[in-house]
Parts: sequence; C-alpha cells; structure tokens
Amino acid sequence: MRKFQYSMESLFQIKHKLEEQAKIIYGNARMKLTQEEEKLETIVREKNSYEDELRLLRSDRLDIMKIRQCEQSIDIIKTNMKQQATIVKNAAHRLEVARIRLNDAMVERKTQEKLKEKAFEEYLIEFDSEERKEVDELNSFHYSDPEFHMEDY
Repeated sequence: MRKFQYSMESLFQIKHKLEEQAKIIYGNARMKLTQEEEKLETIVREKNSYEDELRLLRSDRLDIMKIRQCEQSIDIIKTNMKQQATIVKNAAHRLEVARIRLNDAMVERKTQEKLKEKAFEEYLIEFDSEERKEVDELNSFHYSDPEFHMEDY
C-alpha cells in the first residue's frame, strides 16, 4: 500500500505560511498602535503640566510673557494631540484590518486542515479495504487448493 499523500499539501503549506505572515502583520500593527497610544499619553501629560504651570503663573505675580508662552504651548500641544489622536485612530483601523485578515487566514488554514483530515480518513478506509481484500484472497487461495492440508502447517 502506498504512503498517504495529501494531494493539496502545497496549498495547505501556503495557507499555513499566509497565516503566519498575518500573525506577524497583526503583531506589528498591535505594537505600532501601542506606541502611538503611548505618544498620545505623553502629549496629554505634557499638556497637563503646561496647564498646571499656567495656573501657577496666574495665581502668582503676573508675568504676562510667561503666561502667553504657556498658553501658546498649550495651543500647540492641543494641535499635536489632535494629530496624534488621528494617528492612533488610523493605527487602530490598521490593527482591525490586520485582525480580520488574520481571522480569514486562520479560517482558510483550518478548512485545509479539515480537508486533509478527511482525505486521511478516506485513505485509511481505502487501506483497510485493500488489506481485507488481500487477506480474503490469501485465505481463498489457501482453502481452495485441494492439495492444502492443515497438517502441513
């Protein structure tokens, strides 16, 4: 009996590799989103520190130049926050796309796996059938021979 050979093994291997690539892409997208979220948090902390500084400047002896600089810094940081929030949103969207692609790749690989398992089960049934056929042929050969006697064994 021949050895089991899945006819679509190359396709199965390709689907497996595509899933691995999708996992890597998803991991990179997740890492990029985390980095961008951390940048946004840093900007928010910086904005909070400028707002605290502005409160202190307004409560102390009034220094108009420092107050204006601080207000301008806060405006600039707010603009940076908006830009970074957009970047975070885009990174989250890319992560979602990568997640969907990974999910699709996993489904395709699992489908190929099930097809391979089904082909193996069919192979085992065929192998068992051929084995029984050989045993039946062997038995019929031994028992149909008129010269054959049990004492010979």
